[in-house]
Amino acid sequence: MSGVVLYDYWRSSASYRVRIALNLAGITYRAVSVDLVAGDHKSDAHLRRNPQGLVPVLEIDGLRLTQSLAIIDYLDMTRGLGLLPAEPGIRAQALALAQTIAIDLHPVCNLSVARHATALSGNAEGMPGKWMNHFIRPGLLAFEAQLGGFQQTPYCTGPQPGLADLCLVPQMYNARRYQVDLTDLPRILGVEAACAKHPAFAAAYPDQHAPT
Repeated sequence: MSGVVLYDYWRSSASYRVRIALNLAGITYRAVSVDLVAGDHKSDAHLRRNPQGLVPVLEIDGLRLTQSLAIIDYLDMTRGLGLLPAEPGIRAQALALAQTIAIDLHPVCNLSVARHATALSGNAEGMPGKWMNHFIRPGLLAFEAQLGGFQQTPYCTGPQPGLADLCLVPQMYNARRYQVDLTDLPRILGVEAACAKHPAFAAAYPDQHAPT
């Protein structure tokens, strides 16, 4: 049995991007589900793993790591994944592209925020879908425009998957789940199609990790 353990939730965007990174690194891991809907992330056991009560948590190389971007950076640095370009200027642009999703868009669309917004609205009709659409579509429109600065061949920033792809694909899963209009995002749809053919992305797809 693998000594690497990933505490995750199947629909968590942050967990999804870490699953992709682990697959790209060829790392076999044992997945332990932390059911966010059932509130498992608030249990004493999980809070001991991560005082924030968030997923994912990765146990690897004698370390316990939290925060998906930090975990991915560790995997990139120790397994040579090449997720960001080496040239500083292009690297900064690629990192900004990834952060458009991971830092600006994803946090306002996670489960706890959407639930709180729905509760504050008095469970208004169409919630949380309206909340998700309000943020996801403008965020993806900005991402689409930013992609124009890169020569896609065929991934976001080059011929191999990069950090931006790991952030984009989970957000696209959410966009489709909440029926966000994607028809005018040809660059993004092209990247999504390329990623769907990559084994590391296909194996990380949430529906393959859903509880049985």
